Amino acid sequence: MNRSKGTVALAAAAAVMAFLAATLTIGMAMLTAAVDGSLPGGGCDGDGGLGGGSQSIGGSDWNAEQTENAATIVNIVVGRQLPKRAAVIAISTAIVESRLVNVGHGDRDSLGLFQQRPSMGWGSAQQVLNPAHATNIFLDRLVALSGWATMPPGQAAQAVQASAFPDRYAPQEAPAAALVDRFWVGPDRPVPAPVAPGGPNVQLASSVFACPDQGGAGVPLAPSNIDPRRLPPGFPPPSDPAQRAAVTYALAQLGKPYVWGAKGPDSFDCSGLMLAAWSAAGVPIPAGTVSQKTAGTPASVANIAPGDLVFIPGSIGSPSNPRHVGMYVGHGLVVNAYDSSTGVVVQPLSEWADKITHIRHIAGPPGRPAPPAALAEAAP
Repeated sequence: MNRSKGTVALAAAAAVMAFLAATLTIGMAMLTAAVDGSLPGGGCDGDGGLGGGSQSIGGSDWNAEQTENAATIVNIVVGRQLPKRAAVIAISTAIVESRLVNVGHGDRDSLGLFQQRPSMGWGSAQQVLNPAHATNIFLDRLVALSGWATMPPGQAAQAVQASAFPDRYAPQEAPAAALVDRFWVGPDRPVPAPVAPGGPNVQLASSVFACPDQGGAGVPLAPSNIDPRRLPPGFPPPSDPAQRAAVTYALAQLGKPYVWGAKGPDSFDCSGLMLAAWSAAGVPIPAGTVSQKTAGTPASVANIAPGDLVFIPGSIGSPSNPRHVGMYVGHGLVVNAYDSSTGVVVQPLSEWADKITHIRHIAGPPGRPAPPAALAEAAP
């Protein structure tokens, strides 16, 4: 074993042993949630999220993932300084195509919020599974239509989607308009937001979000021999292709800014990084911690695997409603969009051990605890 790989092995072994020791004394607090990811209460203090969680809007009931995706679409429309009409058309289309859920299946190779087909030039499967990319490419094609903003209800959506069922879009403009009214702030035609001289070129969180930034990790970055913004030398990626793609993507974002509501590529919040990383692996997961904590299947310390989502209360959450998530990348490490002053970092998972409320396995084989003999061999 060379020196750099030895450093990783020592650090990993110490982290794993501390993690396992700590977690032997705590239980995993698992929630019983509805299949659609919704929780009772809604609002920023209920199941939360960008869109304010589960709630009734315009006479329709929407869960936390649906309101978050609607708020994301409105935010992108505002950021592109497009008129309010663009948000109504985009959301009505997503209601028809996916019920505002980031689905990984559809007719032929259709995927994501807008059921976009990679084979028809909408982008790769990995791209269209990210709601931010899916929204932007939909808007690109919408605004390329002459007179799109004054077309009759449903006509602009049909012109973009070229659906075999063209009459489905118009009836969804009323519920879409109610969702847009819930999140839209300011004039129907947004004005450019001022940019501070020398400010970072990142996606900026908009005032359209129903809930304010819900805090960061709430776990101190303890001194260690791991640089939080740099991958340790000799770090080996997972062997499983899906896990390797998700972990590699997440680790490639180290040092990027934390921005509330961002899903990449320039900035992320904690759940946005998880969504983007698994989208890069071609695996759809929901938006927002409230929905992600019921994604995939339950896992535990004993079978944690690379790519698994690890939840902690964060700075303002609770064991029953965690508000921060990171990704276990293997070798005793977790990557996460830490907070707005720190950005994306990697930490020893042992620093989270006594705070963990959920672990969710998304794809690939489950993990196995390191054999005691291997840990003893790597120990100082």
